[in-house]
Amino acid sequence: MTRAEKSYHHGDLRNALIVAAAELIEESGSLGFTMADAARRAGVSNAAPYRHFRDKEALLEAVSQLGFFGLGATAREVRDRYPAGSIEAIIALGQNYIAFVTEKSAFYDLMWGDIGKRAFDADNFDRKAVGFFVLVESVRAYLAAQGATDVDELDTAIKLWALVHGFSAICMSGKLPYFHAAADVPAMLDSATRSFLAGVIAGRGKSPSS
Repeated sequence: MTRAEKSYHHGDLRNALIVAAAELIEESGSLGFTMADAARRAGVSNAAPYRHFRDKEALLEAVSQLGFFGLGATAREVRDRYPAGSIEAIIALGQNYIAFVTEKSAFYDLMWGDIGKRAFDADNFDRKAVGFFVLVESVRAYLAAQGATDVDELDTAIKLWALVHGFSAICMSGKLPYFHAAADVPAMLDSATRSFLAGVIAGRGKSPSS
């Protein structure tokens, strides 16, 4: 056992490897690192990662969970800057989502692709979905402030999530300037969110065709 490995004997080598892999992904902007690269970054032997992960895919699954945890943590921080029940809190959560996934674009496919799908199981679901639950709580508070507690908060939150997820995908494609050179994504998200929620409030009790 190496000196570096000994330092992890009573510590957490598994988490150290996850962090090492996440750093490699963020630095390179790709998933092209090897298990040996992660081991080297963590300061352990090439064999050490296999004590905790069967292969690179298993390590990537763990890193994708770290992405969800990070998104949840930033969502809480952003939400707490605004008054409960304010539309500004909801808009800020959307802006945060776009910023998070575009700044960490290498994690986007990892979180939402096949690997993320396998990692996003029932185990620790509440921790992985914190970002979404923060949005649901903010929508609930907003609807209550508007006297619209009869509106389905979960349905509303998922539609808002779809809105920002779409904006994120468009931004990461790099093609938006070809369609709208002067596009101001934060302003567009702001107006789209306000319009959508105004429609939700105004349309209470009405059928889709009315």
